[in-house]
Amino acid sequence: MLFSDEIPFSRLDCAFARFLSQRTYFDSGRKQRFEVLTATLSQQQYQGHTCITITDNDKELLLESGLTGEIPVNPALSYPLIIEENRLYTQRFWAYENQLATKITRLAQATTHTPNLENLLDRYFPAKGAQTDWQREAAKTACGRLFSIITGGPGTGKTTTVCKILAILQELAPKPLLIALTAPTGKAAMRLQEAIGTNLAALNCPEALQEHIPCAAITLHRLLGADPMSPYFKHDATNPLIFDRVVVDEASMVDLALMSKLSSALKPGAGLILLGDKDQLASVESGAVLADLIAGLPDNTVELKHSYRFDGGIKKFSDAVNNQDYEAAWAILTGPDDRIELLEPSRLLPYITQRREDYVRLVKTRAGFTEIYRAFNEFQVLCSNRQGPTGALAVSIAVEHALFGHSTQYGVTGWYPGRPVIVAQNNPALHLYNGDIGICLPDREQNGNLMVFFQRPDGSVKKFLPARMPDCETVFATTVHKSQGSEFEDVLVVLPETANPVLSTELLYTAISRARKNIKLITGKTVFMTAVINKALRNTGLRNKLNKSG
Repeated sequence: MLFSDEIPFSRLDCAFARFLSQRTYFDSGRKQRFEVLTATLSQQQYQGHTCITITDNDKELLLESGLTGEIPVNPALSYPLIIEENRLYTQRFWAYENQLATKITRLAQATTHTPNLENLLDRYFPAKGAQTDWQREAAKTACGRLFSIITGGPGTGKTTTVCKILAILQELAPKPLLIALTAPTGKAAMRLQEAIGTNLAALNCPEALQEHIPCAAITLHRLLGADPMSPYFKHDATNPLIFDRVVVDEASMVDLALMSKLSSALKPGAGLILLGDKDQLASVESGAVLADLIAGLPDNTVELKHSYRFDGGIKKFSDAVNNQDYEAAWAILTGPDDRIELLEPSRLLPYITQRREDYVRLVKTRAGFTEIYRAFNEFQVLCSNRQGPTGALAVSIAVEHALFGHSTQYGVTGWYPGRPVIVAQNNPALHLYNGDIGICLPDREQNGNLMVFFQRPDGSVKKFLPARMPDCETVFATTVHKSQGSEFEDVLVVLPETANPVLSTELLYTAISRARKNIKLITGKTVFMTAVINKALRNTGLRNKLNKSG
């Protein structure tokens, strides 16, 4: 029954539902209803929701199964399914959500004694007029509380602000604080490190104090101590991190499980600062953690409202999309601003190959990795979908053939000089994580043999034999989800020919905000309208828990 064409459940959803139903004493009718509920839960969690909403009749049936506990749950019993109010969870996701809500609520309520704070704020954020200085307000919140969120769009100065915050915290502390800078992906960590380094040089503070402000940023997986042979991290509640403050950039990308594990790994008295854009896509995995935390803890959140990077067309375009103003967004896209342009579908491959000419030239003339890597990151194609004729996989293959054809001279199947790849599976042993981008090139130190080069957040370069690489894909085009944490000079956004459930305001806004200078789109008017007006909402209970705690 669950495999019928009318019910869009995967084989995994069905296997999960049947595994549970076989452990009940239901008759066939009730067993079928139980299977539909549990398969729906599995399906929705795969799509990013942490729970599903159920009716009173559903609740009665689930509790009769003997496999479901209702909050408060008897601590002596363990149930695979949990009901809290009208929400149904798997035990794992309920535990993550409850653990995070409990830890963050305690952090959010904790304040710090800061007698000299106002004087330091005056020095680091001198008055610029009568208007509210939101960067100063963010610093005041972050320095006075153990938990704070600084949100804002591209170029609003989140990392500039946090650099000053770290200086103030060090000045206020009786002894130097241990501070960790971290982000969900290697690329995001690299950008955070670059931004902190740039801002640190211009910081108005004693040189001796600057030495206690970290420049190195690492991924969350490295911070927590990922074990290649285990799903658990080295650092947890029983073995906490040593840091007094942890700063997480691109926090919108952090899923429920990872944020829960991070919060649990904080030592007593440690603080947490989250940076992120509340309007971007939520994490690929389950939850909408940053959005829920912002909504549930407004007193701990400050939004930066002035963009120093974007002005004119791109800013107006992203604002129109974010405000779901379809008419205004379409008018800008089809207007005279040459930084924002609508391309015909027939121009897809010619435009990409033209934009990649410099990259190909550098590869063929055997330029250094750093120069090639910089050229590659000036431009990227962002697709709404991974699969399909306009998906990232198909576009990458078409571009690969157009630029390099089929190369077998190196004797390594699938690998050739100039192949850019994106890591699709975490490999803690190699310190390579999902989303990291490398480029395959001949290595002069290895007699011209192919190696895959990666730039680390600290600017160093690591290289690996293609045979040692974890699962990866060619990345002449990537999905908008995978592009989070990255920025490019120019971006081409490719939407599908027909509307699908992936399209949303958040997806389109995220794609636009990856571009520094120019944004091109290939889309039809109806599909574009669907993307602008469709808000992506995730079913979670975190916001509800935070509101009750507050």
